[in-house]
Amino acid sequence: MAPRGRKRKAEAAMVAAAEKREKLADSGEGMEEATVVIEHCTSRVYGRNAAALSQALRLEAPELPVKVNPTKPRRGSFEVTLLRPDGSSAELWTGIKKGPPRKLKFPEPQEVVEELKKYLS
Repeated sequence: MAPRGRKRKAEAAMVAAAEKREKLADSGEGMEEATVVIEHCTSRVYGRNAAALSQALRLEAPELPVKVNPTKPRRGSFEVTLLRPDGSSAELWTGIKKGPPRKLKFPEPQEVVEELKKYLS
């Protein structure tokens, strides 16, 4: 049998998440407006919740573009991030460390909308 690889430690996962956020922020250089990014695992349950959330965000702030999975999502992830025009980012919701049960990973759309209003005002 082939040797098994080591599991990633929690610190390495957090560093990778930070690097990914920086990469997302860097890819948005030159953008003139804020953007909301929803990263979710490609499971059906995650997709349904992301669709409901993106719809709520578009209704509340139609001037903000909402991107769903602009890059390949991490396994089991559900995050909502606001990318600002100056290149900084603000995390509106993260469900990575939440659960079980799985339903704790997903926010109520109104919670995220309220958080978004805080950062936009």
